Amino acid sequence: MKKIMVAALMAGAGLATPAMAQSDNPVFTGPRVEGILGYDHVGAGSDVDNDNGNDDQSIDGLLYGVGVGYDVAVGNVVLGAEAELTDSTAKSGRRDYTDRFGFGRVSAGRDIYVGARAGVLADPATLLYVKGGYTNAKLNVLAGDTNQETDTAFKLDGWRVGAGVERSLGANTFAKLEYRYSKYDSSHIDYASGATSSEFDIDTDRHQVVASMGWRF
Repeated sequence: MKKIMVAALMAGAGLATPAMAQSDNPVFTGPRVEGILGYDHVGAGSDVDNDNGNDDQSIDGLLYGVGVGYDVAVGNVVLGAEAELTDSTAKSGRRDYTDRFGFGRVSAGRDIYVGARAGVLADPATLLYVKGGYTNAKLNVLAGDTNQETDTAFKLDGWRVGAGVERSLGANTFAKLEYRYSKYDSSHIDYASGATSSEFDIDTDRHQVVASMGWRF
């Protein structure tokens, strides 16, 4: 009888362990890395009059880059930290006016983002989440023909918020679809000579719709 009871207790412990692991949802737990691709729009902020009769005061292009993160899931709640390094093909055209949304003729450069996200499970394989954090972007000043950079650049500081959905595709792979809004309110200029200007106020918005494919370890 004792042997039967011991065997039953061991079997019960074996069943309890997976049940606890499921309650913590390992599908959305641990480190992750992903590739990012999407649409990028950089333009004048809400306090700037876009209706000037000359242009729409914005640049558009293809966003691409990589991201990393770490998530912890407890029950139906997922909390995580994340970082991204992206670039963009958005740039001014040859016929763009030199006062284009306050920066002249520019192309979008690298963008660094560090932030956090929080989400809830819509089902065991689908996560709905919101995110927010710090972003530092670069706008490269272009020559008059817009075919080359001048080695002078604007560095923009701001914040980002967004929302998205992540879907588990298997044991380790996932896909994401996300909208992000960034607001830049301060900047400085790095000149080709190596000199740097003092900080000054700006009003620049960024809208992005991106898709990601990634691997979770």
